[in-house]
Formats: sequence, structure tokens, C-alpha cells
Amino acid sequence: MRRARLRPEPPRGRRGPERALRTSLTPSSRPAPREDGPAAPNGPARPSTPRHGRAAPTPYPETPHEPTTRPQTHRTLTAALLTVGALTALPGPQAVAAGSTVKVTGGQGNWQLTVDGSPYQIKGLTWGPSVADAGRYLPDLKSMGVNTIRTWGTDASSRPLFDSAAAHGIKVIAGFWLQPGGGPGSGGCVNYLTDTAYKNQMLAEFPRWVQEYKDHPGVLMWNVGNESVLGLQNCYSGDALERQRDAYTTFVNDVTKRIHAVDPNHPVTSTDAWVGAWPYYKRNAPDLDLYAVNSYNAVCDVRAAWQQGGYTKPYIVTESGPAGEWEVPDDANGVPKEPTDQAKAEGYTKAWNCVTGHRGVALGATLFHYGTEYDFGGIWFNLLPAGEKRLSYYAVKRAYGGDTSRDNTPPVVSGFGVEGDAGRVQAGKDLVLTTRTADPDGDRISYEVQANSNYIDQSKQLTTLPFTNLGGGRLKVTAPERPGVWKLYVKATDGKGNVGVETLSARVVPPAVDGTNVALGKPATASSFQPSYGDCPCPAANAVDGDPNTRWASDWSDPQWLRVDLGGRTAFRHVQLYWETSYARSYTIQTSDDGQNWQTVRTVTDGNGGVDTLDVSGTGRYVRVNGTARGTGYGYSLYEFGVYN
Repeated sequence: MRRARLRPEPPRGRRGPERALRTSLTPSSRPAPREDGPAAPNGPARPSTPRHGRAAPTPYPETPHEPTTRPQTHRTLTAALLTVGALTALPGPQAVAAGSTVKVTGGQGNWQLTVDGSPYQIKGLTWGPSVADAGRYLPDLKSMGVNTIRTWGTDASSRPLFDSAAAHGIKVIAGFWLQPGGGPGSGGCVNYLTDTAYKNQMLAEFPRWVQEYKDHPGVLMWNVGNESVLGLQNCYSGDALERQRDAYTTFVNDVTKRIHAVDPNHPVTSTDAWVGAWPYYKRNAPDLDLYAVNSYNAVCDVRAAWQQGGYTKPYIVTESGPAGEWEVPDDANGVPKEPTDQAKAEGYTKAWNCVTGHRGVALGATLFHYGTEYDFGGIWFNLLPAGEKRLSYYAVKRAYGGDTSRDNTPPVVSGFGVEGDAGRVQAGKDLVLTTRTADPDGDRISYEVQANSNYIDQSKQLTTLPFTNLGGGRLKVTAPERPGVWKLYVKATDGKGNVGVETLSARVVPPAVDGTNVALGKPATASSFQPSYGDCPCPAANAVDGDPNTRWASDWSDPQWLRVDLGGRTAFRHVQLYWETSYARSYTIQTSDDGQNWQTVRTVTDGNGGVDTLDVSGTGRYVRVNGTARGTGYGYSLYEFGVYN
């Protein structure tokens, strides 16, 4: 998928590391601060990433249409990904049926895929569940009209999936993972010009598994790599990037020839993001049987790009669906506005119509994503998060000709909002959410409210918020304690295995403090500050400027302090500290009349970041926070330091 959607290991039946969006690995409880750290190894520093996590786009020269970087969002859906060649083998019966002969037949603009001589249009989905659950989910896929699934990795563990797919009349586009994949976190920065050891390893590894499965009736075709022409921009730039892209696609051609030598009966393709990769494949990979593209909101533009590019091979769409995180506009809180459930369902319908509209060239699609994760990326793309079917599931089923005449369908959430200002929600205070929901079948609706902090700390997990149902679609929750832009979710279930989910963003701000902030705009100094790192300079004055988007950041050592000059001896009753992710585990609040002799008025030894609102009683001209133990390996960083009388 797009954006970083991200990851290194080739999945066992699932996509590689993050597309951002796609989702879910276990994030650390507290990510590194915005001081982003050193450059990535084996190449230049990665592109800077805006706070909401979407990488800065670096379009292919040939393609103005679709952004080329994906969130570290839109790729992470898979806790089960393992490195190619290192997956644990799962026992399974040997297939008894003979393998199929799959060919790309016809000529320019009049191609078709055939299986044992019969036309075959790919009606597919990308595969998300574990191999162990194949027997549970493949009958459902079959009922949807699906005839193909796509994976990102093939090895010893693949046989049970191939066996179960064949038993249900479904074929597999079997993937082989090549670094770096499509975004930050997808894999290492291979040098395709000089790293002969890596290339030789893959040239031996992939044909080994082709030999193993070439006669399996579950195999439809082989797919070498995923979005690495895109992903190389995270390792190289300028002329070096162009040389690497040429070298990578040349290597894909070498792999293709090796696979053809082992298995002449199944086509070979290679997936990349958008059609900006196709000129490289056209120039360097003539042995591919067809192209493959991942495209979401811009999928209907693929046809024109193919025509304008003068290509002489057909293609398949290997990922598509509704607009991704990297394609939508930002909302009022500055984060990507997630489409509604209804818009997502329409996105799948549109994608399939555009694929089938390019007759004789587009040979089908595997839409994204038959996954069950219920997290940030899973809510954006999965057809059945937590195993519950949503509107998108039924849209794909209708598109593929599945029988929907007896289906019970999901609740439809047609409105979701916040009473009051969603841009100023006070931390830890009551928050009333409003929702309009109806069930087409008249089923009783149950609600759940959840929150996610991805745009604060890149966490993909959702936290359930207790709520009080006030009636009339009004749900009262307690706002998160941590300031920043949160995503809130309302989940409506019907007790029949269906779910409707809607999202919104809310900017949580520090709670109001009684009194006047006498530190606001006053002179501030510090033991140190970061002059030029990430979003810095970050001087002491940033902590008393009243702007929650600026910060003071210290050196990476203990102790460190920040002090404010109130201009005269002043009594105060409260102090509020709004920490960035680099917080203080232990610190003191001190006062002084001369800036030399200090009296401690409050000691904190259990700091955990976020907002600390402290009741204190102090008097002095100078007030300082003295950090004695950092909570991270970085320095101390404060958005705001308020002193209230």
C-alpha cells in the first residue's frame, strides 16, 4: 500500500511492512521524540515526515497523478509477518490435483489471462489472516465471488494456504518480497548495483520455492517485489536514486528469467506503487509477462497512463480500494480526513468498475484488504475488522457477483460529531459525541467508543473509552488525558456479525487552570537548548509563548533546567507543564528572588509525560523547572510552562 505503509519482512500471506496505513505492529509505548535521529544506514537520510506521519512526497518524474509516499500507516497490518526463507513450516497435506497452465494470451489491447485454456478474470483480495485460519476464511471468500488471493511472501509455510485455496477453487498470486519495499520500515536499503550477495541469495531462494509449488493447483502466478521502485526513494536521491531504480528493475528481470526457466507454465509480474514505476520496467524488465500496480483513489487514471506510456503488456491491479491516508485532504485539526464507511464502499465499487472498463488490458484486481485487524490501519482498509463485516465487504461481494439476496447488512453511521469545539477538547474532561445510526434490517444497535493516538505517537492500537449513553445518539466519554490530535471511533454492531465504524479527530488541549498565567511572554532562559535539530531551534522562550506547536528542547543529559523571569516578586498557586514526548520522570519546581538561590516548592518523581497540572504555593521573581531524571533517552522538551496566580 501506499505510504509507508512500511515493513521489512515478507509476510506469510500478507503485505510487507507498513504502509502506514496498513497497520498493526506493536508500537513502543513511547516513541522517540521529534528529534528524528541520525540518517538511515546505507543511504542518505530519509525524507522528513510531517507530524501526522505522512512522508513528504517524492513523485516519479513521469507521474504527476498519485502521491508516491505512503503513511507509515497505510502498511502495517500484520503481526504475523516473518522474513522470507525464515518462516516456520506448517504441516499440510500434499496437493493431489495437477497444477494449472496459466498464460497471458492475445495481442496488443486484446489480451486475456487463461487457466488451462479457459478465460480467467482475476476477482481477488489481498490475504490478511494467518495461514492457520485459511480453512475458516476461504469458504467466505468463495461465497463473495472471489477467485484469487494475493500474498507478499512465499516459503515453506505457504503450502497449507495453497492447499486450502485449491480445495475451495481459489488461486494465489504468490509474492516474493524484495527490499526495500514501499516505505520507511519496509526493509533495508539494498544497493542493487553492488550487493551481489543479496541478489544471489534471492536468485537462489525464489526459484527454490517456485520449484516447490510450480505444480500446485493453487498457484496462479508469481509476483516479484512490492513497491520497491517507490521505496528506494527512502534510501537514495537524485542520480543515485535513478541508477538504483534501473538496477532494481533489471534485477527483477533477472529473477523473472530464473523463474521462467524453472516454471514456464505460470506468468511472472512485479508490483509497484502507481504507474511511475512502469517506465523502468519497460526499459529494464522485458521478460515480465504483465505489469502490476497498486493504486487507490487514482486507480481510474491507470488506463490513461497506460495508453500515454505506449506500453505493450497488460496489467493487473494488485491493491486498490478507497482513498488512502496519503490521498485525502487534512481536516480542521490538520490530520488526514478518513472517508466514511459509505465512501469506502463506493471506493471499492469504483475501483472494480475502472479495472473492468479497461477491457483487453486490465486482467483483473486483488483489492485491499481481506484482513481482520481492528486498529488504525485495519479500520481504514479491512473488509472485516475483528471478523465483523462492514459495508465495504458487501460492496466487493456485489462487484464480484456473490449472492447477497439473503445477507443481513451492517448498521449505517450517517453522522458522527462532537458537541462543542473539536479543536479544543479539554484533557480529562467530559466530552459528548453525537451519532446518527440506522440499521437497514431493523436490528438492535450496540455502540462502542474508542480512541487512537497515531498522530501523537504513531501507535496503531485503539483504546476503548467507557461511555454513558445519554439517548438520542449522544454518548458521553471522558476525553484522553494526553494533549494532541486524537482519532475517535464509534463502532456500531448489530449482533449479526456486521459493523459500522465512523471516525473523527479531536484536538485535546491541556485543561484550563484557574488564575492568570503570569509566565506568558516573560523572559525565559535554560541550561541548554537544541539550536538546529528536527523542527528546532527550540529555545526556552518557546515554552512561554502560548503556542502549543512550539517547544523548548534541551541537551540529552541530566540535569537540565528552564526558568522564567516574572519581572518581580510574585505569588502563584498552580504550575502547568505540557510535555512533548521527551518528558521528565523526576523534576522539581523551584523559586528564587535573585536567580541564584533556589527553594524547592514541589518535587515530582513519577512523571509520565503529557500534562502535569500541579497545585503549589510559592513566591518569587524567578520560577524554574529543574529536570533531574529524563523519561526517555533524549533531552527534556516542553511545549508550555505556565505559572498561575
